[in-house]
Amino acid sequence: MNVLIETKGLKKYYPILGGVFKKRIGDVKAVDGVDINVRKGECLGLVGESGCGKTTLGKTILRLMEPTSGHIYFDVPEGIKKKIEEMESSTNSNSHEYQLLKDRYDLSAFRGKKLKSMRRRMQIVFQDPSSSLNPRMLVKDIVGEPLKVHRLAKGKEARERVLELLMRVGLTEDHLYRYPHEFSGGQRQRIAIARALATNPEFVVLDEPTSALDVSVQAQILNLLQDLQDEFSLTYMFITHHLLVVRHIANRICVMYLGKIVEEASTKELFERPLHPYTQALLSAIPVPNPDAKRERIILQGDVPSPANPPSGCRFHPRCPYTTQRCKEEEPSLKDVGGGHHVACHRI
Repeated sequence: MNVLIETKGLKKYYPILGGVFKKRIGDVKAVDGVDINVRKGECLGLVGESGCGKTTLGKTILRLMEPTSGHIYFDVPEGIKKKIEEMESSTNSNSHEYQLLKDRYDLSAFRGKKLKSMRRRMQIVFQDPSSSLNPRMLVKDIVGEPLKVHRLAKGKEARERVLELLMRVGLTEDHLYRYPHEFSGGQRQRIAIARALATNPEFVVLDEPTSALDVSVQAQILNLLQDLQDEFSLTYMFITHHLLVVRHIANRICVMYLGKIVEEASTKELFERPLHPYTQALLSAIPVPNPDAKRERIILQGDVPSPANPPSGCRFHPRCPYTTQRCKEEEPSLKDVGGGHHVACHRI
């Protein structure tokens, strides 16, 4: 399966300013050297505790946030990516050819019209539709705005396209001339999904799209997203902290902790054979619907460290029950343990 999105060493730091002159005295390392790939037609789940950098990673990939460093490749041939990396690691990183390749193929370097044209191919559905939809705009204008911005349709053609999208997500023509506050939470999220599909994107980031909804409505939205993925050949990145939800929709899962990817595997493999202690703790917290069933709950000690001052070595070592001296001194890298299962842990 071809890779649609790939990041290499992607970082997003927020400066910490202090003193009278507001000088930079440190950084909040929200995303710190992330390498991931999303294959065409799949749904990649991204899970972790609140504050681990999931949403920041998704927004940075879409260039809604400016990356601090690293590469973002969108549907770029493997040969080109390899050439950029080779030139970067050699003395050619300041050459004119390297800059040309980076400006042409690296999404992190795109500016102006080139970045705007890429936005047609990438969209996002935000967590809370109440805040992501303009309360002063009618639904027809909310869903039609991307068509207007990208000059894809206007007039009667745009109205027909908007109506087609609304009907596809389960709404009707009666909803065209209403405001967001006149809808339920589930209906508002359907409007947000219709808006995201307006430009016929290839890649959609779903940022906890069901977390603000009732359980019954969550199931409807998840089923709708799966149907749309099949119908429009979409590629998803599904960001959530709800492991049962991601188990239902994702083909592969990446587990994130304090700005780093600590484990990556197929959904089936991850749930059957979690290897990283953090992943094991997350899975042990899933409630079992049988009151008589017993499961050993793994309770993590301590609090999540601050991303402004992450621990040395393995970032999970202050809370890990298997910590060794090596964990405190040396940062583990993601290594393949077979079958596409990658883990960042010294004990594996």
